[in-house]
Amino acid sequence: MPVMLSPPHAHGGDSIRMVMLTVILALLPATMVSVYLFGWLAVLLIVTCMVTALVTEALCLKWMQRPLTALLDNSAALTGLFLALTLPAAVPWWMAVLASVFAIVLGKQIYGGLGYNIFNPALSARIILLISFPLHMTTWIVPMSAAEPALNLYDFSLCLNFFLAGPDALKVGFDAISMASPLGYVKTEATLGVPVLEALKAYDYSYLNAFLGFEAGSIGETSALALLIGGIFLLARHTITWHIPFSYIATVMLLSGLFNAIYPEQFTPPLFHLFAGGLILCAFFMATDPVSSPVTPMGQIVFGVGCGVLTWSIRSFGGYPEGAMFAVLLMNCAVPLIDHYFRPRVYGHGIKDES
Repeated sequence: MPVMLSPPHAHGGDSIRMVMLTVILALLPATMVSVYLFGWLAVLLIVTCMVTALVTEALCLKWMQRPLTALLDNSAALTGLFLALTLPAAVPWWMAVLASVFAIVLGKQIYGGLGYNIFNPALSARIILLISFPLHMTTWIVPMSAAEPALNLYDFSLCLNFFLAGPDALKVGFDAISMASPLGYVKTEATLGVPVLEALKAYDYSYLNAFLGFEAGSIGETSALALLIGGIFLLARHTITWHIPFSYIATVMLLSGLFNAIYPEQFTPPLFHLFAGGLILCAFFMATDPVSSPVTPMGQIVFGVGCGVLTWSIRSFGGYPEGAMFAVLLMNCAVPLIDHYFRPRVYGHGIKDES
């Protein structure tokens, strides 16, 4: 028996397929930057994740005796692209395949498919990989923007061998091709008692490089500029609203600015939090997932504030240098509670019946 919400009902003109396609288009700037920075490794990673996600989705649909036409909604392709952009370029093929299967089966289909998942599928798979394979998931390839990278990322055969067999097959150790991420380096130095400003200076950290994408990180989160372009595109298309991304980012900036002003040697400045890691990617693309986020504007603001508090807290006090993706998944758990206390107002509320 179908469940009907209170009227009126009006079609906005966008289908699920078009919404998914719009998000994929919004991710194109970040995708192109990832290919520029990480060459064939980024291409191989993106193609592997997207193809595996589509194949896994097809197998699940066939096993559940559902029509394969559901593949045309672009949701599986988007999940694969999302997942690839959250992974380091050093991830081997089998790990990308495993994560893609996790994203579709454990993050989506096990709950009933599109529209029923309580967690973001790509983030769920990414967290599983981070906990299971911490070495690979915290090894960042030196991008082509860096001076004289140890691995020629534009050499297809070399990158293919690396992707298929890992660095051991090339007789190249991780230390020769990797660099620390800004978040990871500052976190490590902080445990040794090194002041924040000294750690950033030793790392030779540049806000401009971080804004453009020339720092270490997952292939799709390095360029704040590319992600902001995609986020603005989603806002202009009304695919998302401002409530979650702006409340999320503003909370992180407010907390980091306040504590940096009081304890400048212990806490990193706001711009560092904004450009480093996956804050912008999560704020505009992950946290705004309509299935796993609140439905009302006020509920979305509460959700965004919660994500911001958790992100800053994990980055500042947690064992992991990055907290954005953990924060979104933890707040996904709170969505039913948020929706319970911030319910949408029924159409016609407050109008007196004078008949």
